[in-house]
Amino acid sequence: MDTGTVGSLFVPAGASWLPTDLARGPWSVDALHGGPVAALVARAIEQLAGEQATDRARTAAGVIAGAERAGPPERSAHSDHQSDTMVTARLTVELLRPVPVAPLTVTAAVTRPGRKVQLLEARVTAAGRDVAWARAVLLRRHGDPRWPGPRGTAGDDRSGDAHGPRTSPPGSRTPRTSLQDDTQARTRGPAIPVSPPGPEQAKPQLGLTDAYPAFHNVGSELRFVDGAFDTLGPSTVWVRLRAPVVPGELPSPLQRAAAAADFGNGVSAVLPFDQWRFLNPDLTVVLHRPPVGEWVGLQARTDLGVPGVGVATSVLWDTQATIGSATQTLVVEHRP
Repeated sequence: MDTGTVGSLFVPAGASWLPTDLARGPWSVDALHGGPVAALVARAIEQLAGEQATDRARTAAGVIAGAERAGPPERSAHSDHQSDTMVTARLTVELLRPVPVAPLTVTAAVTRPGRKVQLLEARVTAAGRDVAWARAVLLRRHGDPRWPGPRGTAGDDRSGDAHGPRTSPPGSRTPRTSLQDDTQARTRGPAIPVSPPGPEQAKPQLGLTDAYPAFHNVGSELRFVDGAFDTLGPSTVWVRLRAPVVPGELPSPLQRAAAAADFGNGVSAVLPFDQWRFLNPDLTVVLHRPPVGEWVGLQARTDLGVPGVGVATSVLWDTQATIGSATQTLVVEHRP
C-alpha cells in the first residue's frame, strides 16, 4: 500500500478526524461503516499503549543508569519482564448511534494499569456528543521458549510450526497411539482448522449498494471464497484495506483486523438487503495473535433469535492460520 498515492479513510481536521467518502457505510450516505470507526479507535488505543510503553522504557533506563553508578541492582521479578510487550487481545466497540460524516474527536485513557493485564478505553465524539465507546484488553506477551503456540511477531512471515500444527478441521479427532505421541501433541499446541483458499483463489465482488463511494466498495477490497453479497447464508471472504486509516501511515495489524471484522453481518446475511436491515450496535474482536499481511479472512455466519435480534459470528484468519474471532449483535428490522 502506497500511502502517498491513495486516499485515506480519515483526514486531519484540527484536533479531530474528518471521514472521507471511503469510510461511508451501506445503510446511509450520511453515516459511517463500523469498520473505519473500529480502525480509528484501534489506532488511538495503540498510540496510548505505545506512549505507556515508552514511559516504562524511559523509567527502566533511568533506573538502570542510576544503578550502574551505585553498583549492581538487586534482581526483581519485574526485571525479568522489562523487554516484554503488551498486545491487544480484545477490542470491543460500542456504536451508540450512527456515526456521522463529520469531524470526530477520539480520546483514550488507561482505566486499569498492570504488568500482565491492562484495560484501555476510548471515546469518539461528534459535535460534543458521544457516538462510540470502546474498551481494549491488553495482555503481556513474553518470550518463554517453552511456549507451545505462535511466537512470531505481526511482521513475521514464518509459517508452519511458527503458528502451530494445521492438521485437523473442526470436530475431527486423532486417535492416541501412545503416551509419547500424546505428550508431543500437547507441547506442539492445539490443532486448528484447515486454512480456506487464499485471496488469490477467491473472486472479487462489489457491494450491493454501489450508488455512492463507500467503505464496502471503494475503501476496501473483498474477495469471496464462497457465498456473496447477493447470496443468503454463511460465507468465507478475504478483506483488505485499499487505503490507510489516516494519511501517511500504514495500517497496523490490529487496525486491519478491526476494519475487516465489521463485515461479518454484511457478508453472511440471512435476510434480503432490500427488505431488511441488520444493524450492529457493537463489534467485539478477539485476537490470539495479530494478522500477518494485508488480507484478513472471515468465515462468517448470522443466526436469528427472537424477533428483532440476531448475532453474527466470524472466525478470523490471515493467509497462514486462524488469528481469532469476531462477534456482532444485530438489530434486525424490516425496511419501511
